[in-house]
Order: sequence, then structure tokens, then C-alpha cells
Amino acid sequence: MKAFMDQDFLLNSPTARHLYHDYACSLPLVDYHCHISPQEIYEDRRFQDLTQVWLGGQNPDGTCSGDHYKWRLMRAQGIPEDYVTGNRPPLERFQKFAQALEMAIGNPMVHWCNLELRQFFGWQEPLTPANAQACWEFCSEKLQNDPQLSVRGMIQKANVTMIGTTDDPVDSLEWHRRIAEDTSFSPLVVPSFRPDKAIAIEKPGFAAYMTLLGESVGKKKIRTYPELLEALDQRLEYFHKLGCRASDHGLAYVPFRPCPEDKADHIFHRALEGEILTREEIEGYQTNLLLHLGRVYHRLGIVMQLHYSCLRNANHRLFQTLGPDIGCDTIAQNACGENIAWLLSLLDRDGHCPKTILYSLNPGDNPLLGALAGCFQSEEIPGKIQHGAAWWFNDTKSGMEDQMRSLANVGLLGNFVGMLTDSRSFLSYARHDYFRRILCNLLGEWVENGEYPAEEAALKKITKGICFSNAARYFGLDAEEKTQFLESGL
Repeated sequence: MKAFMDQDFLLNSPTARHLYHDYACSLPLVDYHCHISPQEIYEDRRFQDLTQVWLGGQNPDGTCSGDHYKWRLMRAQGIPEDYVTGNRPPLERFQKFAQALEMAIGNPMVHWCNLELRQFFGWQEPLTPANAQACWEFCSEKLQNDPQLSVRGMIQKANVTMIGTTDDPVDSLEWHRRIAEDTSFSPLVVPSFRPDKAIAIEKPGFAAYMTLLGESVGKKKIRTYPELLEALDQRLEYFHKLGCRASDHGLAYVPFRPCPEDKADHIFHRALEGEILTREEIEGYQTNLLLHLGRVYHRLGIVMQLHYSCLRNANHRLFQTLGPDIGCDTIAQNACGENIAWLLSLLDRDGHCPKTILYSLNPGDNPLLGALAGCFQSEEIPGKIQHGAAWWFNDTKSGMEDQMRSLANVGLLGNFVGMLTDSRSFLSYARHDYFRRILCNLLGEWVENGEYPAEEAALKKITKGICFSNAARYFGLDAEEKTQFLESGL
């Protein structure tokens, strides 16, 4: 029987162990998509205890922030909500979580949590209900006193070289400016442009958001569709000046319904008046706006990320009481592959297709996205169109393997830009290590089975590429950074 999570955890062959230990494990991280707070990075927040950094809790406005993966486990164990997102004593909440984790055999949370405890705190025992108090006291003391366990310390301890946060177009990006001006902190922290509120014309609050967007560009309110496009263009230029490398779109499904700009303007006016729009009108407006943004992304060299097929806030009771992003989203089944193809095809036709990463929460879409990406590759950059990393409910061991096997089958795995945390936790960088172990084991399996030659140079290039250098190239780390990492043997 193997030891629990030893140094060769998940590495089941000599080749896998060689690729991981000699090439993958020490590479810097490019965490190109996450939801962490740039303000907390600038202020170098220090968490008071392990409960605060792992479980979070309720904010002053009644909403919640924390790790929804952990909240889901606790609810599945039947633990009262007061311990999940409420204000019960921190140690008691942590002990309740440990009770849930004990039952989570086969769930990646077991691996993620124990990797975080080992890599950041040096706690070597598996977390159990029996040692939960000792673990909590040990880690909480380090969080309060260890210089490497402030927010900046965690980032540097994890060897992160770039962080792409997720930011609304109206955000002032004040904290990004301050971080960029702080020469004492070397990792690159850049904003990502997420215009979901401008695209979601059918949702309550759209008209109010147009006022906020107008104010962000010196107007009282956005009153016409051309004014909306102009405002978004201005904000994109501003984001770009502050280092923006990517946009992100969270969509239920990717629409495609051709719509001329004058009709989009008419639809826009109706929405501002509070009129009920038809599905055809909503999709027409959204299609026109996505095409416009895609062209601007291409001009500025900004990556377009499309996340789709999530059914959000499925539990209406918890949504009403706790707000969004509290662990009550699930996988949807939205067949929109043809729509994505049309969207990319129109952008490609005129030479305006941006670098694009496609993510579906439905794992059944893996072959579709891998095959679709192959239709729009170009000489601009290897792997211009990417089938994105296994996302959310799919970033399990089997989910990551399935995504990479599928991409390898129908595409070019060697150009994959690899892992991202997509997380609100500063400890989630351990997931990159989890991914790297799974990747090296998969590559090792193919070599050991005689399915790929044991060519050292090629395997080194593939391993380092997927773990670091492909993403560094794709997201345009500057020449100085590239030189630095090339000199370190990358």
C-alpha cells in the first residue's frame, strides 16, 4: 500500500516521476484567471485563522465570500448553515469542515486541502476530526506571525509570476495601479475585462449599470448603443494600459443571432425603458456586442475567454438569503457549438479573431471544443484557439485527465496553456501542483505504454510548455520576464 500523498503522489511510473521532479515541480506559475482581490494583494492582508482563509463567511451586506467547494461539502454532510457561512466560532466551523472532509473519499478537496496544509504551513499529517483543533491552532499561529503567510507571502511562496484577476469595466483599477507602482513586489498582477453586466441586457439592473458605465467615462448615462460601444472601447483601452492580458465572459450559453447595429440600438433603447425583450432580441444584441468586443480584443492583443454552460443559483432560497456564488451553481446542458463556430468564423473572416479560450462546464463538450478549436488555428501563435483547462466541477483528477486526453485526441496537447485556479483563495495555488502531477502521470503513461517515444528533448519541451512557457507566451509576459525565465533553463 502506498503512503498517503507522499512525494510521488499520483506519479505512477518512472517517467512520470522524472518529468515531475526534474521539470515540472519547480516552474513558476502563470495564474491567468482567478477571482482574488487586488486590494488584498496591495494591502498584504493577513488572515487571523485557518477558518477565515478557508471558509470565509458573511460580509457586512449579508452576502458571503469564501470557498464554495468547501461549503458544498459541509452542506452535503448535513452541517447547519450557521457553521457553513455563518458566525459560529471559527474553531467550531473548522472542526465541522474536518468532519465533512473525512467523508469526501474520491473528492479532490481531500487532496487540495492536504496539499495546502503541507505546502504553505508545513503540516504533514492528514487532516482528520481528531487532529482538527491541533491543525487549526498550528496553522492559525503561522497565519498571524509567519512573513511568508501574508497574502503577498503566499503568492511569492507559491512562485507565482503572473496573476490575472477578474474585473468589471467600471472598476477604477486603483489597486492594480498601486501594485504596479510598488517595486518591492515582483509578481505581475493584471486586470481582466469582464463585461457581463453590459452583455446581460435582459437582467434587472441593466439600466442602472449603464449609468455606472457612463460615469466611468465621464458621462451621466449611456443613452445609445453607439455610446455603449464607445464607452466599452474606452474602458478596454484603459485596462490595456494597466496590463490587461485577457477578457472573460460568463455566459449561460454562447448566442449567435446576426443583428445590425441600428437594430441593436433599438433593442438597447427598449431595455433602458424597462420593456420586456424577446429571446431573439436579447440574442441579437448580445451577438452584435460580442462580435464588436472580439474585434477590439484582437486589435489590443487581449485573449477572449468564453465560459459557458453553468446553471447559476439553482437553490432560490439560499440565493435570496445569502446571494450569488455560495455553492449553489451546477452544470447545465446548452448545445451551442454551432453558435461558437459562427461567432469565431465571422471574426476570422475579416482577420479580427482574437486568441480565444473555450470552457464548458459540461464535460460532454470536451471533444466538441477540442475539435472546434482546430478549425480556427493560425500562424499568429501556436495554439491560438484553446480548449481551456477542466473547469470548476471538472477540475478533479478524472476531469483533468479527460480534458487532456480529449484535447490530445483531436488537437495538439503540447500547445495547451495549462492550469489556472479560477479561485477566490490565496492558498489555491496548490492546485497547480495537483495539475502538474496529473499531467506528468498522463504523459508518463503514454511513454511507458509505448504510445509516445521516450525522447527526452520533446518530453521536456512538452512538460515545461504546458506547465509554464505556453501560458507565458500566450499571455505576453514582457521581454524582460521571458529572458529571466529562459535563462533559468525554461
